[in-house]
Amino acid sequence: MNLRCAVLDDYQGVALTSADWGPLDGRVDVRVLREHLTDRDALVAALEDCEIVVVMRERTPMDAGLLARLPRLRLLVTSGMRNASIDLAAAARHGVTVCGTTSNAEPPVELTWALILGLARHVRAEAQALRDGGPWQSTVGMDLAGRTLGLVGLGRIGGRVARVALAFGMDVLAWSPNLTEERAAEHGVRLARTKDELLERADIVSLHMVLSERTRGLIGERDLRAMRPSAYLVNTSRAGLVDGEALVRALREGWIAGAGLDVFDTEPLPYDDPLRSLPNVLALPHLGYVTEANYARFYGGAVEDIEAYLAGSPIRLLG
Repeated sequence: MNLRCAVLDDYQGVALTSADWGPLDGRVDVRVLREHLTDRDALVAALEDCEIVVVMRERTPMDAGLLARLPRLRLLVTSGMRNASIDLAAAARHGVTVCGTTSNAEPPVELTWALILGLARHVRAEAQALRDGGPWQSTVGMDLAGRTLGLVGLGRIGGRVARVALAFGMDVLAWSPNLTEERAAEHGVRLARTKDELLERADIVSLHMVLSERTRGLIGERDLRAMRPSAYLVNTSRAGLVDGEALVRALREGWIAGAGLDVFDTEPLPYDDPLRSLPNVLALPHLGYVTEANYARFYGGAVEDIEAYLAGSPIRLLG
């Protein structure tokens, strides 16, 4: 009897066309769930007969309680090599092997710049005015050349964002708890000695940190108040880096000029969330990693992980 595999949260219905699943024919029956299941009982009912589950990023958390209700589960595959919503210790206790996939750094870099440019040139407001027959040229854009971009984090993604900023003629400051002057210089940027220095000097602040207990709430009320009233905050990393309630207040009360957001505490974002309607927010439905090449990496890697597991030699193990 074939093993059963469920691919979760395939919103666009592209999981089976983004990779060749043929190598699993005759061994694994694959089914795709396009709708996000928030009800825990419904999720268990959809997965309880599966030995293999493929998850896309943190769309569906695989916590200890859920894993305990899936006794048949033996292999859990996640896109990417890091997924904070998987309880790796619980998976180990239940005998579940957890594997990841490779990913591309370019897609979130490109989306970060889509948000920065959209904010700087008021693309949302101007595009809507044009569609609605509103005023012709109602805003004045921010010049990026000569402005200061503040990068919180200068790793694989932040470093690439910096290179684009330099091409635009921007001054780039970077800060993270362990960032050194030498490392910053390698990217052609200047080190901000403190987080406060970066926030106070930057015209645009872009976050590129891994979410952990140490970085959760890294940008709070005090930090948002330290930013310039004309400055923008961009977050394409993880929502938990920012105090969500403080951010909404900052946007409503004008502590900052606006925000470009691709990540949220709850996804999909609830319909009544103020981030959907605040006029100074440019928000996207977590598209940072959603590209053809990245999906080919993710789902192609999932097939490789399953093949390796069936051969008795799991690859890209997590935990």
